Amino acid sequence: MRKLINSTYITLDGVIENPVWTSPYFAEDAVEVATELTTGADALLMGRATYDGFSQAWPAMDENDPATGAAFFNNVKKYVASTTLKDPSWKNTEVLEGDLVEAVAKLKAQDGKAIVQYGYGTVTAQLVKAGLVDEVKFWIHPVIEGAPSFTSVLSDVKATFELIGTRVFANGVIVATYRPKAIA
Repeated sequence: MRKLINSTYITLDGVIENPVWTSPYFAEDAVEVATELTTGADALLMGRATYDGFSQAWPAMDENDPATGAAFFNNVKKYVASTTLKDPSWKNTEVLEGDLVEAVAKLKAQDGKAIVQYGYGTVTAQLVKAGLVDEVKFWIHPVIEGAPSFTSVLSDVKATFELIGTRVFANGVIVATYRPKAIA
């Protein structure tokens, strides 16, 4: 069974939207962790908002520069959870049909590497609630944005996680990796 790994950039005050604040922090050690994540994956899962942003940004990047990650993002199989996207233009993109939880459970049951999902919104909240997220990586940035936090999408989601690893970068970013913890 494939793992579903969520990777989310977040500020100290819980902001995940429009992560332009990550740019100064994406140094060599971040590239290393990001590459480890994409090397272990053969699929990408997105909600519509992430798809809209990614499908505009990644095709414009240089696929010959391994530091950009563009070769992975532009060529990997992509799945989008959306009821409004009908004809995706980004290469290797498929819109998931029907019930999200059932569709993702079927993807996870297939043979293959991990499925990576970036960002933490309503799609992730549904998948956490259904017990389908195997791992969450929070890239905690030493930034305060003073804007609404991601907790607004989690109002009815209750889950407990256990820490399984940390990476601390010299620039102050901490990547904290968690997996769901079974409650006895």
